[in-house]
Parts: sequence; structure tokens; C-alpha cells
Amino acid sequence: FEMPDEIIIGVDTGGTFTDFVFIEDGRLRTLKVLSTPSNPAQAVCEGIEKIAKGRRKKIVHGSTVATNALLERKGAETALITTKGFEDIIEIGRQNRTKIYSLKYKKEPPLIPEDKRLSVNERTLHTGEVLRKINLDEVREIIEEAVNRGAKSIAVSLLFSFANPQHEEIIGKECIERNIPVSLSHRIVPEFREYERTSTTVINAYVSPVMEKYISQLNDYVLGEDKLTIMQSNGGCISADTAMNEAVKTILSGPAGGVVGASSAAFESGIRKIISFDMGGTSTDVSLIDEKLSMTTESYICGMPVKIPMIDIHTVGAGGGSIARFDEGGALRVGPESAGADPGPICYGRGNEVTVTDAHLFLSRLSEKYFLDGLMKLNGMKVETAIKEMAKRNGIDPLTLAEGIIEVANSTMEKAIRVISVEKGYDIRDFYLLSFGGAGGLHAVDLAESLSMRGVIIPYAPGVLSAIGMVKSDIIKDYSSTVMLREDDTSFQELTEKFKSMEKKAVDEMMKEGVNKSAVSLMKFLDMRYEGQSYEIIVPFTENYIENFNDLHKERYGYSHSGIACEIVNLRIRAIGKREMTKYDPKKDKTVGQRSFVENCNLYYKSQLLKGKVYSRQGLDVGETIVGPAIIVEYSATTFIPPHWQATIDENLNIFIHRR
Repeated sequence: FEMPDEIIIGVDTGGTFTDFVFIEDGRLRTLKVLSTPSNPAQAVCEGIEKIAKGRRKKIVHGSTVATNALLERKGAETALITTKGFEDIIEIGRQNRTKIYSLKYKKEPPLIPEDKRLSVNERTLHTGEVLRKINLDEVREIIEEAVNRGAKSIAVSLLFSFANPQHEEIIGKECIERNIPVSLSHRIVPEFREYERTSTTVINAYVSPVMEKYISQLNDYVLGEDKLTIMQSNGGCISADTAMNEAVKTILSGPAGGVVGASSAAFESGIRKIISFDMGGTSTDVSLIDEKLSMTTESYICGMPVKIPMIDIHTVGAGGGSIARFDEGGALRVGPESAGADPGPICYGRGNEVTVTDAHLFLSRLSEKYFLDGLMKLNGMKVETAIKEMAKRNGIDPLTLAEGIIEVANSTMEKAIRVISVEKGYDIRDFYLLSFGGAGGLHAVDLAESLSMRGVIIPYAPGVLSAIGMVKSDIIKDYSSTVMLREDDTSFQELTEKFKSMEKKAVDEMMKEGVNKSAVSLMKFLDMRYEGQSYEIIVPFTENYIENFNDLHKERYGYSHSGIACEIVNLRIRAIGKREMTKYDPKKDKTVGQRSFVENCNLYYKSQLLKGKVYSRQGLDVGETIVGPAIIVEYSATTFIPPHWQATIDENLNIFIHRR
């Protein structure tokens, strides 16, 4: 077939592998390249060069650059400029304690030390009225002082700037004239709650220069005139230029791509209630989808609030590369430390610490011959030696140790699933566990069984579903504005008028992102609460918004107060620009005459050696049934079906696994 002149590539940078997907001749092509943690751009460039072969390309990239810069505290030296008297707001924060029983509890230190927290003598009231004008000479002196103290980026968060941004704009203009990267809070989070707004702005200023450097590297080495878009935490993508200035919106871009891919796979098969379960090499991300993606504006990263709309994702440090160890009390622990991509698990040939992946290989649930379609040979002898030595040191049986590693990892992931489902009032028995990521299929059935879920779905190409989600994502931008109105003081018509300026801004900015005006759709929401409450619920904006709020409040908290006045706190708009996606047909990947059965095997399950079968995913036909115990191998993942469970293949070549 003829190669197209232009190709769309989805790229997901992970802890162990960097995943690539692209479509040729109606077929979904995948590529996995070992990640390069010291320079993530290296693996990305290597994969793109292998795929593109000189063709023009559009790239949708889920990047961990901003995330890692924050987690490892390797962002830019940042200064904060705020209103006089509010310099310590990011250190004071809230009174919440994450470990309420710890006698040695200490909050994470703020990203900006005391000597880089500066202030200007200005004041804007909550109405937007300027009480004390800003002094331009003072602004210039403070910016100069911030630079002298080593600041390479500046965050500006003034009191009530969301009501009147005039003073922030003055400081921003002075920073730009001096070529200093600056983040203004009224552009990042134009909402009330001073601490959360300042924290989010500080994080943006801290990670944006790192993201800008990374994107510039990609442009220099491989992109040139090609188009690059970056996945956001809200499930949509934005241009590279926007991402460089608003990097805080990409903090969870990789996991968000996975949730988009999971919802798409489930909806195409007629399933509307799922829990997405993304188990990679370093961590596991879970998210609940009940007809639509779960969104939140109350996320915390490293103990710091990030007040931007994000897909509600819960992450735990359990992945295929999670390291097993015994603590001082003799208890077996798994993670959160990971072997990562370098050196990786022992079975990859370079690692020396036992991981979850090694335990699966020891139990013969991974195939030495067929891992990555046989392109990567696993070292079973080295794993066996390491697990036996570890077991001997701790006085237990090697088989017990290997199974214990799997059970401890399962326990961590089961708790994560309960946090987003049972603890929020959902009946988990109504949901499927949609499992993806390189390691997800090895644990999914055990988790579904222990949680009494409907069953398990293994989507097509599960090991690269996050990258598929990025290719399928739309251009999405979120806008908000604090209004603080009582229901008695406003009406549907008045609120409609207040939305108009936001609507115009949304459409204009979407057109700058390259979206045709006719392809832009706007969704409007209200943040509402009862008078006296300190938390809000996001409610779709319709003429019945008050009744909708009461219904949602009752659904979430078990009661409603229809006699108490409501407050409209924030207006929200979500702008969506639909993107055309080249269709692919999974059935084209099946080789004519290829059989699904590969060979018989022996594997361990619950301390018993069982006879099982190995199947090739590429050979599976629609309607085919596989009875456990069995292993299904494919390029990007391995799926384990225990005894008493069986799998069937649906029209989209997804694997549905149910109890027999």
C-alpha cells in the first residue's frame, strides 16, 4: 500500500516504556521504546524517527515532564509576587493533616522559599474596586530583587485579582519586557480561594520553563514544521505553545489519555459503567466512568492543591516495576519504589532487585518466548536465582514469596479502586474493570473477583491505550469566573448574559488553536452550594439549574435542602473542538490463517501447578471463547485468565472476561 504523506502519531511517555501508536492502511500500528528518564526527549525522538520516515506528521503527546519536575522538585527557581501581607499564604495553606495520628507530621515545604516570596503594596477589593493603586517603580524594584535572588520564573497572585486583573497585568507586562517567564493567577485560575489559586499559579511558574525547554528540544531534533499538541489533565489536548505557558494543565496528561481511551473502548462496545485500571511499570491509575468522565477541580499533587479541571484519577505506587522488599518488622512490602526503565526488572537483564514483573515470570504467567511478540527475551534463570535467594534470606518458600508479592500489589490497587467507587457511594457490582497498561491484564481478574465486579474488559492494544486515547482526544479548553450570586439576586436570563463574554473568549481561543468556528461546541456549568456551605457541586447550566443542584446534592450526599437559598459561586465553560481521526479496523491486524492457540504451558496459581494454554491475541476471532487457566500474549501486554473464568471476543476484538 501507499504510505500517506501525513501521519498522526500518539506518544505516551511512561516510567518503563515510551509508547507510540499510528494508523497506516486502516491498521493500528504500535511501537514501544525503552524510556530514557535522564532525557525523555531521546526516546520520543527515537520512536518518531522510526515511524515517520520523512513524512509530515501530527503528534499528540502525553508528557510526564511537568509531573516529574514537580515530583522530583526539579523545576525552575521561582519567585512569588503577591499583595503585601500575604507572602506566606503558600506556607500557611489549610489546616488539613494527611496523617492525623502521626506525632512527627510535617507538611511538605512550599516550592518557593521565604526569601523568594515578595510583595507589593497594593489592594483590590472583592468587588473589583481598586483601594490602593500599584506603584510602577516599586514593581520594577521587586522584579529586580527577585532576579537578584536567583529567580528564573515569577508567579504573580494578588488579592482579588480574579475580580479585577489590572494590577497583575502591570506586573506581567514588566516581566515580559525583561524576558522573564511569568504566570498570572487571573489567567491560570480566575477564581476565589486565595491559597488554591496561588498554589496553582506557583506550580505553573515552577514547571512551565521545564516544559518549554523540553518542547524546544523536540522541535529542534525531530519536529521542525510539523504540528505538536500536548495532552491535558482534563482529557483534551492543546497546542504546544499553550502548553509551554500553561504547563500545570499537563500534570496528569498521560493518565488522562488512558481514561479517554478506556471510555472510548467501552462506549464502542455498549458498556457505560467502567472503572479504568491503568497499570504500567511504575504506578497504577484508576478512574470511575459512569456514562461520562469524572471531573474534579480539587486535586492535590505532592500535598499541593491544583485548582484546574482535571479527570478524577487516583494513583498508587504499584506497577510492574515496583520493587519488593521486607521491612524492619519482617513484613513484605511492594513499591512505591520502582526499578523503572533503567535498570528495570531483573528479567529484563539489567536489574538486581525483585519486582512484580519478576514474580509473574517466576509463576510462569509471563512467557519468556513471546514477551513483546518475541522481540525481547526475558531472563527466567536470573529471576529464579534472585527470588530463591530473597526467599532463603527471609526464611520462606520461593513460591510463597512470589505469590505474596502479587497479593500485596493487588491489595494496594484494590484500595485505590475502593477510594473512587465504594467510598463515593457507587455500587461497584454494576461496573466492569477495563484494564490496560503493560501489566494490567496480569492482575485484573483477581481484582474483579475480590471486588465482586461484573467482569473484566481487556481492550484492543491494551499496552498502548493511553497513546490511543491521545490520538482520539479533542481540543478542549476550560474557562471559569467567580460571580458569588444568591439565587434570589439573579435569574437564568441574567446568568446567560454573564456567560457571553466567556463564550466569546472561548471561541476566539479555540480558533487560535486551529479549530474551525463551526466545529466548536460549548458546555456551560455552574459551581453551586447552599448558603453557608464551603464546598460546591458542578451543575450543568439549564433553566432548571436549582432543581438540578438539589437532585445532585441528594444523589451525592443523601439529602437536599430545598428550603435553603442556593449560591452560584463560579461560572464554567468547557469548549470542545472535534478533531477528525483516521479510522482503523482491528480485524485487519489478523493474519490470514493464523491460529489463536500457541502452545500448552504449566503455571502456578494459589500454590498449585496447573496445566494451561497460551494464546496469541492476533489470532483470536470474534466470538471465540477461552477457558482459564490461560495466558493471552500480544505485543503490548499479557493477559492472565485464572481457573473458573473464561474470555470471549466481541465485535471490536475486545476481550470480555466473566466467571464461568
